[in-house]
Amino acid sequence: MNGYQLDWWAVLSGQPREWLFSGIWMTFRLTVFSSLLATVIAVILLAMRLTTTRLLQGIAASYITVFRNTPLAVQFLFWYFGVIPLLPELWRDWLNETHIYAGFTFPSMELIAGIWGLGLFSAAFIAEELRAGVRAVSTGQFEAARSQGLSAWQTLRYVILPQALANSWQPLIGQYLNVMKNSTLAMSIAVAELCYQVNQIESYNLHAIEAFAVGSLIYLLLGLMRSEEHT
Repeated sequence: MNGYQLDWWAVLSGQPREWLFSGIWMTFRLTVFSSLLATVIAVILLAMRLTTTRLLQGIAASYITVFRNTPLAVQFLFWYFGVIPLLPELWRDWLNETHIYAGFTFPSMELIAGIWGLGLFSAAFIAEELRAGVRAVSTGQFEAARSQGLSAWQTLRYVILPQALANSWQPLIGQYLNVMKNSTLAMSIAVAELCYQVNQIESYNLHAIEAFAVGSLIYLLLGLMRSEEHT
């Protein structure tokens, strides 16, 4: 390769190794908290889509249409550069400060924007997978639950949602894997996740092949681990 010598220790030792571990930890936090946020919002959207109120149906449908059909990178930039500056100055100052509780550093403004943006984006896709699972549930299940005196929310929570999850389990696994893979775009707002750190290693020592190969392998392992957790 034109005299190029691979040097894996240039990536796996010293400062680059610390950056890798830091990036993995940041990716983990970004993925977990975004997944939790997306799940909560997706269930709310599902409930709104299933209601008989046309206004709520329209709001949920509009949300899903907007977030599924606009690029995630643009959404990150919108929340970070467009919305955060509109917050009260006191809030912005507090978010910019370093907060440590029980030995853990409170998330930075960049990470909060990343979790928020990725969570809202992913919720639209998860909600649609859940709705597909609900549509596979027999209408008799709805009628039986209501005949037993269950409210609409109780019917959704105790009868419909468990069956919908079973029907859409495999597609949902794919969506949660996408949360982890889409987290790479958070580097556009300076979230120091794994992809950000790999790029920093390449700039630091110019070992691009080793840096991106190791980064790709880590993402592969994380994806396989996440898949195994849900199978």
